[in-house]
Amino acid sequence: MNAPINPPKLYDCRDAFASTLERLAAENETIVAVCNDSVGSSKLGGFKSRFPERLVNVGIAEQNMVGVGAGLANGGRLPFVCGAAPFLTGRSLEQIKADISYSNANVKLIGISSGMAYGELGPTHHSIEDFAWTRVLPNLPVIAPCDRIETAAAVAWAATYSGPCFLRLSRVGVPDLLPEGHRFELGKANLLRQGSDVTLIANGTLTHRIVKAAEILADRGIDARVLNLATVRPIDEEAIIAAARETGAIVTAEEHSIFGGLGSAVAEVVVDHAPVPMKRLGVPGVYAPTGSAEFLLDEYGMAPSAIADAAQSLIKRK
Repeated sequence: MNAPINPPKLYDCRDAFASTLERLAAENETIVAVCNDSVGSSKLGGFKSRFPERLVNVGIAEQNMVGVGAGLANGGRLPFVCGAAPFLTGRSLEQIKADISYSNANVKLIGISSGMAYGELGPTHHSIEDFAWTRVLPNLPVIAPCDRIETAAAVAWAATYSGPCFLRLSRVGVPDLLPEGHRFELGKANLLRQGSDVTLIANGTLTHRIVKAAEILADRGIDARVLNLATVRPIDEEAIIAAARETGAIVTAEEHSIFGGLGSAVAEVVVDHAPVPMKRLGVPGVYAPTGSAEFLLDEYGMAPSAIADAAQSLIKRK
């Protein structure tokens, strides 16, 4: 298949995060940023220049960083705690549990370069367990926006939400999928394409891939519904149940292990309320090797054509 003559422009969601945070900080002097020697990778350079006294760089000390965030929240500040997703979550899980979730501290955790965005740095830098680790914790919404527009909307929402949340952002460029001016609603799916034969569900960097997969399926005469499920917890049970009952088959795709992530969350709803055939696409319970994020996603069956093939096979089980 020939590449499109004018491929869509790709955007780094970190830029939308940074510009939105700077705008909000100009309006709200309680907003502070906390990072782990990640001013550059978190795109906080502009924030540092504009609000130098409101950026706290704790160095490579993620557990301390989360504690500092909790302390700032207790002192009346509104902290956005930013760090590479594998280290923010993996190294600091106890602090996230006790200082943030259990304490219901008003801290916004921003996991940067999630999934396999650090692909060339190898398995230690892949963040393919963070959904599982965070979505099990009470009081902690878990969110993975699909594009720059949803990222900006989710950051603006987080600044007004009274309580903690975990916002998962990739550095891999993605096209716009949602309209300008989109408003984020916690726990609400976005219907990107109506369909009656099968439902494709994803979030984050996989959303535009399932959109392409639906286009491939349309060429094969298959009508695929497409849901962007940015909120992993609380999940949109109503949209999932409707999809199961109305299309009879569900495929999930995620830049995460198939254990404990988006696919597991969807399956929990399906098995409880509307059992139908499902296929969960993701990293199959292994340490993903070194390689670019695009290569690794394709390697684990998440190229748009592979997603389409999985959906077509699943339909036969209806």
